[in-house]
Amino acid sequence: MSNNQYSQRDNSIRTKDRIIAWPRMGNIDLSMKALVMGLDAKFILPPKNTNEALEIGVKNSIEDICLPYKLNLANYIMALEKGANTLMMFQAPGSCRFGNYTKMAQKTLNKLGYKYDMCVFDMYQSKMKQTLEAFWHVTRCLNPYKYYKGFSTGFNKAFAIDTAERLLFYIRPREIHKGEAEKCYKKWYKIIDETTSVRECKKLKKRVIEDFNKIQIDKDRIVPKVFLLGEFFVLLDPYTNQEIEKTLGDLGIEVQRQIFFSDWLEHVLKPSLFYKKESHRERAVRYAEKYMKRAIGGECIETVGDTVYAARHGIDGIVHIMPFSCMPEIVSQNILSKVSKEEDIPVLTLVLDEQTGKAGNITRIEAFADLIRRRKIKRSKKCNQEIK
Repeated sequence: MSNNQYSQRDNSIRTKDRIIAWPRMGNIDLSMKALVMGLDAKFILPPKNTNEALEIGVKNSIEDICLPYKLNLANYIMALEKGANTLMMFQAPGSCRFGNYTKMAQKTLNKLGYKYDMCVFDMYQSKMKQTLEAFWHVTRCLNPYKYYKGFSTGFNKAFAIDTAERLLFYIRPREIHKGEAEKCYKKWYKIIDETTSVRECKKLKKRVIEDFNKIQIDKDRIVPKVFLLGEFFVLLDPYTNQEIEKTLGDLGIEVQRQIFFSDWLEHVLKPSLFYKKESHRERAVRYAEKYMKRAIGGECIETVGDTVYAARHGIDGIVHIMPFSCMPEIVSQNILSKVSKEEDIPVLTLVLDEQTGKAGNITRIEAFADLIRRRKIKRSKKCNQEIK
């Protein structure tokens, strides 16, 4: 972030008067809430994304802007209406419009007459330094232990809830008693949200695994596996993606989502010196090389690389979701047709905006689920015949 961007921050709001808010995006609120509470700051959570939020975002946005921006803007407006005066948001480089979200939102919010401080930090530039500077700006906290507590509880909650999601995706299509995995996930979401001590937060992931492992599953059930990939926001936000993970799971399909907030957070914030394993992005770049030579922004190269990886590691299909008019994902969508043919893996692309009907998408998803199930059964029979 440039010095000019730092100078745009508003220092006129007294620290004790600051009320912080950030946009809704999957389970990010669990980590952000823990971090801000650890720094003894006040915060407001905007309501979860709903049709009401979408109407507010559409009303105050230009028509052809992407769905994630419209919902982000709605989150800002709803938070300001609830009393927030400090808005936080991270940004990223590249050709994705995500890097300009806050600039566009600021112009709109200013026209609407709101008074606020917009604290933006680039988590791809000097990583932890940028993040610490942003939180110091809004809290003026100088206590090292409070930063440790905030970041530790925030990180551990992110790892715990993402572990719960992965287990939910695995168990849901295999569970013997329908609905048990969903019930377990909701229980742990509440526990994770309410846990505040550093010591207890560190135990959350292990406790989540132990509890999910108690659920009875049918290990012999034929369960096709799909990679769910695409743009970051629509992957993480259940309202935006029309709860596609639940739809697929209820159809007997195991979802392996390729972007989780904790993975991204760990890779972005942890110094590369201490990140010894190959990151998701590094793997994607390596596998995408045949079809794409360089990243162009957003999750484009991850979408391509993950599809190639899936085809070569026994995954049965790809469900690619993207916002309407998202340039990086439009590029990947066009490349995926070639990847699908050459790597022999079915690909279903779903384009989402405020006009997208859930019923129509469910029909397409059901047909796709039937296709990959028949392919899996056919391949399984062929494999058994070869063994005999």
